[in-house]
Parts: sequence; structure tokens; C-alpha cells
Amino acid sequence: MKGGCLHRLVVSKLCFGLVVLLTVPIVFLLWEGAPVLTIFSTRPEQLKALSHGTLQQQEQEHLGTELPGPASRSDTHKSRGKVNKDCNYAKGKWVADDKRPLYSGNECKQWLSKMWACRMMRRAHFSYESFRWQPHGCEMPEFTGPNFLKRMRNQTLAFVGDSLGRQQFQSMMCIATSGKYSPEVEDVGWKYGLVKAPGALRPDGWAYRFPLTNTTILFYWSATLSELEALNSERAVTSYALHLDRPVTFLKKYLNSFDVLVLNTGHHWNRGKFNGNHWELHADGKPVGNGSRLADLNRAKNLTLHSIARWMDSELTRHPQMKVFLRTISPRHFVNGDWNTGGTCGNTIPLSNGSEVLQDHSIDIPAESAVKGTRVKLLDITAISKLRDEGHISNSTFKKASTGINDCLHWCLPGIPDMWNELLFAQI
Repeated sequence: MKGGCLHRLVVSKLCFGLVVLLTVPIVFLLWEGAPVLTIFSTRPEQLKALSHGTLQQQEQEHLGTELPGPASRSDTHKSRGKVNKDCNYAKGKWVADDKRPLYSGNECKQWLSKMWACRMMRRAHFSYESFRWQPHGCEMPEFTGPNFLKRMRNQTLAFVGDSLGRQQFQSMMCIATSGKYSPEVEDVGWKYGLVKAPGALRPDGWAYRFPLTNTTILFYWSATLSELEALNSERAVTSYALHLDRPVTFLKKYLNSFDVLVLNTGHHWNRGKFNGNHWELHADGKPVGNGSRLADLNRAKNLTLHSIARWMDSELTRHPQMKVFLRTISPRHFVNGDWNTGGTCGNTIPLSNGSEVLQDHSIDIPAESAVKGTRVKLLDITAISKLRDEGHISNSTFKKASTGINDCLHWCLPGIPDMWNELLFAQI
């Protein structure tokens, strides 16, 4: 939770540039001025960008205030008339659903980290669990563990990203097992080098195989999706070159094993994380100095997004059956400060800021721009999740004494990341 986007909104200009890396031209966004956001519109030419790839509080005219309720029969009938391949899954509304959540937060102890299991904490409000997302004019397939495993028979689903990617991975594990203890599920992390190193708190990821359907679900930790190279390997504390134009080594090594791949990055692109991890920006095999425009971490992140989208697109030529998604950024909801300056997210009333998303384009402009013109699909969850500020962990804790720090970045599970997986399931 120490990472994240800047909260202050400052208007800025958007311009475009062309960089040639490794002799391959890559178009990427250059952001001028101070911190960024987006002002939304239903037409691309009306979209305006504000700096740093951060997210703007949506304009009220684009967010409906209709009270949530069960989907009507007419809604369902209309949805059957639309071909799902044309569906904008990010455009729709939250509706009440007494069949939610999809698993028990008390029972899914085998896969769910204790720090995200709000049912095991002292939280008293759980109404956020009882909603599902309904895209406008689209039929959503029934999302259950058995249906997912049947769809993914003899296939591997890989999540590669940061802690929000790990939340999505744990959500999928809970859904696939219906939140029940599942001794038959095999730990196959060793096949992907996912073993705990001496002295490490945890491995770099996890991989589990469901024998009945030969389905594998894995997660690999990569906060930036970029290759890291030790610069001073002989020193106890070394710096690392973070190559903006090279995908993380894990992807290059194991890509052939994946059938569905979900990538995410965003909240670690800040000076605190870079300084703490001793990361130094590199592009085209060279250091990026302070005089370079890429020294701005948000420009650097945008270059990485465009670079990996185009690398994946080139790989899809050799793997045409593979489906690759770039998941948009998960919104933060800190108010009156940040994670370490007293910021909170104490709302417990679902959908108090509206239940509907009406804009046609993603509010994560850098991610949407990165996949444009490629075969990489956008898993757009940002505006949908932004309506759900009551679903964060907030000041809940399983410890006897509260730390006084609110987590308005990560989500309670069961919760909002379950919806991300439902949209993923609909598109695979």
C-alpha cells in the first residue's frame, strides 16, 4: 500500500512522441507538466489527458445515480440479442444479487491471505459482497468454479503483476474451489521456478494444478512487468537496472506454457518504491539520466506499457490461440491524506457515488492507448471499481491493536476482484 497514484489532480497537456528502441519503433505517450488524470467523453477526440496516468473522479454526468436492483427479465432478454464479441464489458451497472458472494471469506483459508480476509477481521459491514456487475446489452455467462474449470480444461491461466494481481489470483483460486478446502489441488510452482529462496519471506509466485480438468492457475510477482538486471552483483546491497523496453524474464522463459495471460502494473511507479528497491531506469540498454524525459516515472511506465503490449503482440503471431489481457489500474480511494498521512476510506454504504458507468472509453488512458493496434485485449476494471469505495480493507485488521493506517488500495475478499475475474471469464 505504499505505492499508488497521486491524488491531487492537475490539468496538463497530452502530446505524442516516437522512440526507437532496439531498432523497433514504439509509439508512446509523453506527459507534460504535473500529475495526471482524465476528463471523460464518449468520443475519442473529446478525451483530454491530465498527467501521470492517475485517475480522475468521474464527471457526474457519466456516472448514473440509479439505485441498484436485480437485473430485470427485459434486461436479460435484451442481452441475448447482442453478440458478446462486441460487448463493452466496462459499460454497465452494479446490481444487487442475493447469490453473491461466490465463496465464503471464512472458509477459503487455503488460498486467501489472512490480511485480505475481511470476514476474519473486526469489520462489521459486509453489504459490499452482495452485488454483481451487469454490462449493458450483454449476456454474462454463469461464473462458477466448475464452469471456469470446464472452460479452462487442459489450459493454464497466468497472472503476472503486483499485489493487486495477487489479489485477483487469490480470488480466482477461491472461486475455482468454491472456497472449500481442496487437498486434491497440486502445488506445481516448482515447474515455473516458484520456490522460496533462502531467507525470502515468500516465493516469487505460486502455481496450482486441478487434476480433474488439468487446469493450472499461477501468479508471478512483477511490480513493473520489466526486466531487472543486477548492476553490482558482488555487493551485499545492489542496484538494479529496470529495463523499460524489456519484458520481465519470467514471461520470456515460460510464455509457451500459458493459454490465458493477465498482466497488470501501476502502483509501484513512484519514487519511494524505486528508491527502496534500488531500481534505476534503463532504455535501449542505457541508463536514463535525470535530463531525460523518461526520468519522469509516469512517462517511464507508459513506455513499459506500450513496449510490453507490442512485444506480446509479436509473440501472438507464434501463439495465435493464446489470449492476453492488460488489466487497467485498480483505483485508490484515500481521502484527507495518503496511506501514511492519515488518509481514510471509511464509507460503508454501497454505491453512494452511483451504480452505473456510461462512458465508452477506459479512464485508464495509458493502458487503453498501449493496447491499441495490438491483439492484446484490455481488461477494463477501473471505472467499475472506482464506484466501490466501500469495498477496501480500510481500517479493518485481524490484530488486536489497530495500526492506525487505512488500506484504501487493496480490497476485501470476497469483493471487487471477484468481478475482475468474472469479466475475464466472460472474455475467454
